[in-house]
Amino acid sequence: MGKLLDDARLIASRDPAAKSTLEVILLYPGFHALVYHRAAHWFYRKKRFFTARFISQFARHFTGIEIHPGAKIGKGLFIDHGMGVVIGESAEIGDYCTIYHGVTLGGTGKDKGAKRHPTVGNNVLIGAGAKVLGPFKIGDNSTIGANTFVSFEVEPYSTVVGVKGRTVKKGNRRVISPSESLDQIHMPDPISQEICRLESRIQHVERQCFKSGDEGLHADMKAREGKESRHSDNKHEK
Repeated sequence: MGKLLDDARLIASRDPAAKSTLEVILLYPGFHALVYHRAAHWFYRKKRFFTARFISQFARHFTGIEIHPGAKIGKGLFIDHGMGVVIGESAEIGDYCTIYHGVTLGGTGKDKGAKRHPTVGNNVLIGAGAKVLGPFKIGDNSTIGANTFVSFEVEPYSTVVGVKGRTVKKGNRRVISPSESLDQIHMPDPISQEICRLESRIQHVERQCFKSGDEGLHADMKAREGKESRHSDNKHEK
């Protein structure tokens, strides 16, 4: 109970909409999902798989959040809103992470007992609608942008955005362009940036072509003047 109370307090401190810890305990589906998961995970470790799955499925219908009882979750997880969140069997989530609604920590492959789901480090933010699929790690203090699809290892202190996801920041060094802050909206758009680069290249090519065209036109005019001069000289000779 002490750990759950700490979780509730952390959620209350991190959510600007929360008015009190009591409100989190009574009304927050993300907190309720954690309570059910603690119980389901206990039965899962005791190999009471049916009971564990029954609890997790009840929690799914009650909260809209589906967490497999086999998933390992650290302290201080904040599932904001939570509707549509799916966390798979071999997924692991570190401490003090934030997950928004519609997030999937999914698996690949059919091997039973194998690691098929992602491992999320500490202090990671995963934006609304993001899909993280596969047995790789999301490094500590990283941000996954909203609606991003990630299927590759993410280094610590990275920011990943786009479909398919691209790393736009590693550590304190920007890979493509600035990110104003580690939230869900102030992130660079790599697709838009690529389009801007292509437009710039097209404009450069057009200028070069126009310049070459001017030089060609100037040369044609000189050639015509030369022909007209020779033609006039021939007339005078006659």
